[in-house]
Amino acid sequence: MAIVANGRTSLFSFFLGSCILLIRILAFANHQLTHFISDYKLPIFILYTALTISIVLVRFRGAAFQVAIRGLLLGLVFGLSWWLILSDATARLFGWYLGVLSFFHWSEYFSTALSNPRNLSLESYLLDHSREYHMAAFASCAEFFLEFWLWPGMKHPGWISYFGLILVTGGEVLRKLAMVTASSNFNHYVRHVREEGHVLITHGIYGFSRHPAYVGWFYWSIGSQIMLCNPLCAVAYTIVSWKFFNFRIVDEEITLLNFFGEEYLDYQKRVGTGLPFIKGYRAEL
Repeated sequence: MAIVANGRTSLFSFFLGSCILLIRILAFANHQLTHFISDYKLPIFILYTALTISIVLVRFRGAAFQVAIRGLLLGLVFGLSWWLILSDATARLFGWYLGVLSFFHWSEYFSTALSNPRNLSLESYLLDHSREYHMAAFASCAEFFLEFWLWPGMKHPGWISYFGLILVTGGEVLRKLAMVTASSNFNHYVRHVREEGHVLITHGIYGFSRHPAYVGWFYWSIGSQIMLCNPLCAVAYTIVSWKFFNFRIVDEEITLLNFFGEEYLDYQKRVGTGLPFIKGYRAEL
């Protein structure tokens, strides 16, 4: 599968940023470096960030730079997450969160570059998804650190956090599988005008769920809060995500019925949405 130029740019930049992890690995390989790296973590990170930004500034221009700098910053966060994961149990949960969050946003762009390059744009990173999305991310961090301050023992990895990590991983895999299966028929936003070549996908993962990308994101979002041991946000994310996807699916299925008519109606009868207690839009032709 060929990768378009901006996809290669994003991949290179993400890899460049995440290579800061190699410095942490050196600390395991060389005992003499362990204390030095431990004592100068912040200066090392600042220096590496400045160096990689300089490389991106020299290498890319214009629109390609906008793609590259986002990929680089996500890669840096992903690399930093492993510093936290490999440090101690206290920081591990938040390291997991930074890792899955940064990888999710980068992989949304890269998966679009692979499967649907015609609709690839900076918005494919989903970094500016909505104000509500940013508020939710802030709330999850705020709850984590408040509860860590009040009840630090609550934020140690255990079976609950591992279960959350499994949900996140499964949701991520399911969403990307849906994107690749739908290929050019997948879009991050509901399309109300049918484009040329747009067909109804019912094979593969779409044979088990009408909206597998939404199912993946639904369980990814809830799993991220279970992984952080955030009880309040876990409940809030479940309620808000369910309401969002319930509305989104109804809106999308009205459009799909207009596009495909009886073909989509038959598909609705055979396959469920995949989300609990969400049936989607029901209509009779």
